[in-house]
Amino acid sequence: MLQSQTKVNDTPMPQATKTAILVIGGAEDKVHGKEILHTFWTHSGGSDAVIGIIPSASREPVLIGERYQRIFEEMGSKHIKVLDIRDRSQGEDPLFQEYVEECTGIFLTGGDQLRLCGLLADTPLMERIRQRVQLGEITLAGTSAGAAVMGHHMIAGGSSGEAPNRPLVDMAMGLGLIPEVIVDQHFHNRNRMSRLLSAISIYPERLGIGIDEDTCAMFERDGIIRVIGKGTVAIVDAREMSYTNLSEVSVNEPLSLHNLRLHLLSHSDCYHLHKHLPIAKNA
Repeated sequence: MLQSQTKVNDTPMPQATKTAILVIGGAEDKVHGKEILHTFWTHSGGSDAVIGIIPSASREPVLIGERYQRIFEEMGSKHIKVLDIRDRSQGEDPLFQEYVEECTGIFLTGGDQLRLCGLLADTPLMERIRQRVQLGEITLAGTSAGAAVMGHHMIAGGSSGEAPNRPLVDMAMGLGLIPEVIVDQHFHNRNRMSRLLSAISIYPERLGIGIDEDTCAMFERDGIIRVIGKGTVAIVDAREMSYTNLSEVSVNEPLSLHNLRLHLLSHSDCYHLHKHLPIAKNA
């Protein structure tokens, strides 16, 4: 069901001057400075934003949806709806699709990324969101599970703290919003470097993105990834990997991965997605 009965006028809402995709590592500040959430709000159009919140990954979608709704209302948004999708058939609901056409920002909350993909993947609603994101018509944000689903390939689960190995990571299909990346979240907070490396060993053509809590990798339309928040973003580039023993070792044996590139970026650092170059914040 759609929560919040705020009506949007027939007059088109002003678009944000610069749309983006915000991939958030989870546990973003919701109380104090709210830098990441405020950045999403600003890129969605500020006080003119029309925001759709999708809490489908959560086991408590009403509570989670209402929490983000209050946050954006306090920032000054007047047009917000919680798209409480609990069944795939709702991905064909004309009311949901009508509201998505009006949106300038969509926010995917945390929870279970498999649940989120199970409800949204290949639905008309998700396809329209993807189209509008690709056209630069709306700003999209996803936190925690909402971040994990961004790539074509998705980390669905696994372990942490071990040496990279084949069973350390469970892979699934994501929503393909940023198809060239594989995202892991709560990254250094939950010691997930080995998990991301295990995923990249399977798909070395993808760029590995590990995002700490209260940290965001903001993908801008010019190909720049900009880091905001308190932690770091780890970028693993395996395009020039010269060797891996992935096909040779048995289950649970450690992996060899030669000639990887690793970049650690902090607040205001950038990375050029197409040129594969890190950019210091003072550059």
